[in-house]
Amino acid sequence: MAIVDVTVIPIGTKTPSVSKYVAEIQKILASYQEAGKIHFQLTPMNTIIEGDLPVLFEVIQKIHEAPFQHNIERVATNIRIDDRRDVQRKMEDKVKRVQSLLEE
Repeated sequence: MAIVDVTVIPIGTKTPSVSKYVAEIQKILASYQEAGKIHFQLTPMNTIIEGDLPVLFEVIQKIHEAPFQHNIERVATNIRIDDRRDVQRKMEDKVKRVQSLLEE
């Protein structure tokens, strides 16, 4: 299972706010999560998505396309992939590990 950090940036919006685009993307992600294909977490600066890599690429393409449906003519999407194959770890496991080290 891989974890991706993704930020979709619509360029050329009428206002500096992009929250309506973020909300739409979260709805797309929720539909994938409800289908049991991914798990995701919204942060103030990006979204973290966990799942099988082929599904993650499908999801990323879907959310990258979302702003174009609102007459945005340019979208920049930043992606960072953590694909560790020697162990199975979830997002929460990685955070718990760091927290346990802080408690030592």
